[in-house]
Amino acid sequence: MSELKRVVGLPGAVLLGLGSILGTGVFVSIGIAAGTAGDAITLAVLIGGLVACFNGLSSAQLAAAHPVSGGTYEYGYKYLNPYLGFTAGWMFLLAKSASAATAALGFSHYVLPALGMPSDLGIAMALVAVVILTILVGGGITRSNQLNTAIVLVTIVSLLYFVYAGLDSLVINDDTTIVLTSESTGLRGLLHASALMFVAYTGYGRIATMGEEIKNPGEYIPKAILWTLGVSVALYVMVASVLELVRGLHGVEVGSGLPINHWLISLGAITAMLGVLLNLILGLSRVLLAMGRRGDFPQCFAKVREEGATPVRAVYMMGAVIGGLVLIGDVKTTWTFSAFTVLIYYSITNLAALKLPKEQVLYPRFISVLGLASCLFLAFWVDAKTWLIGLGLIGLGLVWKKLRSGTVKA
Repeated sequence: MSELKRVVGLPGAVLLGLGSILGTGVFVSIGIAAGTAGDAITLAVLIGGLVACFNGLSSAQLAAAHPVSGGTYEYGYKYLNPYLGFTAGWMFLLAKSASAATAALGFSHYVLPALGMPSDLGIAMALVAVVILTILVGGGITRSNQLNTAIVLVTIVSLLYFVYAGLDSLVINDDTTIVLTSESTGLRGLLHASALMFVAYTGYGRIATMGEEIKNPGEYIPKAILWTLGVSVALYVMVASVLELVRGLHGVEVGSGLPINHWLISLGAITAMLGVLLNLILGLSRVLLAMGRRGDFPQCFAKVREEGATPVRAVYMMGAVIGGLVLIGDVKTTWTFSAFTVLIYYSITNLAALKLPKEQVLYPRFISVLGLASCLFLAFWVDAKTWLIGLGLIGLGLVWKKLRSGTVKA
């Protein structure tokens, strides 16, 4: 058996998207981007959000037209060619594995001080989180959805409190627990930060990659993506604006995460990181499932356990990969690498959207053109070392694809 069941409704799909976005984006990416863009952090958040909206609309119409597991990997195969499809899947696995490692490290970054434990246990704590959530995801989509709902609710409450208290200068002050040097660097810094913030929004893609498990996909997937983007952009802008305002008042400089001086925000950070990690394991396993079905990876990953309708082998494999990346131990490195690879992934998304038959097009085609252009433009504003490594990995992936081409289904 290799088919999944449609068990996720519209509210569940929106919560999947929000659970994937409201974590590393707020509690890691805004901090790193603030260290790069300086006082222009809110503008970077808005630019990243605008680019995400272009890409979200492309993803929405593709997922509505072709609602299967795998996201742009499948769209690339169907509307472009096998090599672009494979590149999309390969980039997704690389990008989101790095994002998942970032989430696990971010979780340990916030939970260790809350528990009064030494920071040198960070990697060990991150690995524990990866193991536990991999086991939970392996238990089935229903259980994962229930946990995700609780996580998202706690996270939203904590972020709203952050905005409320920040406006009164109650949360961030000169005793902030995270103080690093800002590296504001003009236009280059703004565009680099925008690329980092774009990645923070791309959790909506989880809705597309899990399209095979969403009810009434033609209607629910586009609605879920739009709701997810709308809510997340509003929350990100509020948080970034408060952070920028209070930094101006108190001289706080942030470079690796939001400052935290309140138990509720600390709890929100912890749950948010767990939510992102959970949803990334879900999404990554579904892409690996799709790639196993086509033979781009061993077909053992295409097997679905009937009980729970879960690709257990794919789940455990991605848990192992994420655990390996956690050993890098550097949040900024994993997040920056994720930025480049995910921008390449969404470039292919927009290319595929431009190939949709006229009757399946939901939005004006210029949106996909803008999405493609902005993704390619921002991709090369990350540091040169990162995009050179990314291009090298694309090449390695294509070599792998060529070697396995005899087993790939038409």
